Amino acid sequence: MTRSPRPTLKTIAQLTGLAVPTVSRALSGATDIGQKTRERVRKVADEIGYVPNRAGLRLRTGRTFVLSLVLSSEADVMNLTARLINGTATALRDTRYHLTITPFFSDEDPMRSIRHVVETNAADAVILNQILPEDPRVRYLLDKGFPFATHGRSNWADQHAYFDFDNFTFGRLAVQRLAQQGRKSIRLVAPPRDQNYAQEMIHGAEQEAGTQGVDLHVMQRITSDDPATKIEDEIAALFQENVPTDGMIFGSANSCMSGVAGLERAGLTIGNQVDVFSKEAIPFLQRFRPAIHALHEDALAAGEFLARAAIERIEHPEKPVMQFLEVPK
Repeated sequence: MTRSPRPTLKTIAQLTGLAVPTVSRALSGATDIGQKTRERVRKVADEIGYVPNRAGLRLRTGRTFVLSLVLSSEADVMNLTARLINGTATALRDTRYHLTITPFFSDEDPMRSIRHVVETNAADAVILNQILPEDPRVRYLLDKGFPFATHGRSNWADQHAYFDFDNFTFGRLAVQRLAQQGRKSIRLVAPPRDQNYAQEMIHGAEQEAGTQGVDLHVMQRITSDDPATKIEDEIAALFQENVPTDGMIFGSANSCMSGVAGLERAGLTIGNQVDVFSKEAIPFLQRFRPAIHALHEDALAAGEFLARAAIERIEHPEKPVMQFLEVPK
């Protein structure tokens, strides 16, 4: 059986009556091509099954037209990370860029995956999360002049593109809300302290605790990134040992659900003996337990912004880096 010829830009040009360069620019999302024209070209391309020749593009332009989202293999795929991936992929629709996921593992050097992308030209830009204050990945990419954007801020945030959630304000609002509920002894299950957003969250919570005149203790044996069973067991033990605690703050929705399982195992009821405050990327926690106090983190918007910021670094490196701080209310 003879295969039909693979659709090309010329095929689309013939079907639309447009010039090949116009078709190419329309598919790349060029803003000097009218939206209706871009939509018409994309519709024809989809109908005939047009797929860009990636090798040809790379030879002509020197680019891969790939963004690499670098994620830990232990990422929170049921919550923030899933939304981050979805947002990034959504922003790349109707552009010539594609998304790949580059994993790294907790028992390996996190620089390994970054060096692989840069040294093999596997992508035109990378997007990173779980940012450390002096993140070696950020320093490496800055020194190399390789396009990137981060979900979170490093100590060199003035030099690179980022989207961040204001975790200082989250910590402050969490303590404030619990204090308004009359809570006096609060425990915080924070992210790993080596990460920048954990330090911001703790700082905000501690500052507000001083203002409100309440006791705040950061849990030492667990973090919001720990396995569910470890968090549940630790919280259950906390209340079974009658350690004075009437308020709990969790740095993620998953850790919150695990913590709630622990405190309920110890015989407590949310909103009665203890109040709970958490961050979430998907509005779910109040369906899980209506008495939970939650603040939304827009990871979908973060992914969309970071994709645009990375493309901006590729195509317009002379422009100021794109930066955004989401402030919870």
